[in-house]
Amino acid sequence: MMCALGASVCFGTATVLQAMAARAAADDGPGGDSGPGSGAALLLRALRQWRYLAGLALDGVGFLLQIAALRSIPIYAVGAALAASLAVTAVVAARLLKVRLSRVEWGAVGVVCAGLAMLGLASGTEGHQSGSTVLKYAMLATAVAVLLLGLVGGRLPERARPLALGLGAGFGFGVVEVAVRLIDDIAPGALLSNPATYALLLGGGAAFLLLTSALQRGSVTTATAGLVIGETIGPALVGVVWLGDRTRPGLEWLAVLGFAVAVVGALALARFGEAPGEDA
Repeated sequence: MMCALGASVCFGTATVLQAMAARAAADDGPGGDSGPGSGAALLLRALRQWRYLAGLALDGVGFLLQIAALRSIPIYAVGAALAASLAVTAVVAARLLKVRLSRVEWGAVGVVCAGLAMLGLASGTEGHQSGSTVLKYAMLATAVAVLLLGLVGGRLPERARPLALGLGAGFGFGVVEVAVRLIDDIAPGALLSNPATYALLLGGGAAFLLLTSALQRGSVTTATAGLVIGETIGPALVGVVWLGDRTRPGLEWLAVLGFAVAVVGALALARFGEAPGEDA
């Protein structure tokens, strides 16, 4: 559980550092920097900011911790902990970016922490089922479906677009969570012949593209809510039903309650799914 919480801290802090770097890069740019290439120019300036590079490094460390967590505790616990990165972002933003949190949002941070504490008490070890070949191909098919959703998502009606793209991104990240558990041999030959390897790469790439599109073309809060739902509920069910994830004996109710509480708290903080600005 410590690895999952560490990943959450890394991802949440990285979001704020990247927000600070993007703000500084925008301030350093020309006043009329709003043309077709402005996004790329802003990214190049941000890459010269130490905070942005530090954020990328934290993302890398967070991903490694996520993999370690997925190899040691149930998927449902890891998913809830990753959703809790929104609480980390909110707290760090309040300190570094002077973002003012409402009482409800501070309460949501406390709710997330309570949910994670319950999960920590109830979680057992990861399931020892390796996953069938059918499940591996199902994850690959899901990753392809996520990619196809990205191709058509931009044509959806404006109100439906951010939720659909956010859910798709969540499913893509969920594929990554499950695929990590389906890769049990990292020898080059085994990796290349395992459908889960391609599911992981395709699902992660598609999820990143969908989330970027959702945040640029719709409500951040709606997109992030879809992301949280997509990356927690589906993978948790796969872990329990097909990979043998279990709780400590007699604490199933506490795990379910803790999972629900953590996810609801994260949804209340969904506006922090995008790097917060001064007026967040």
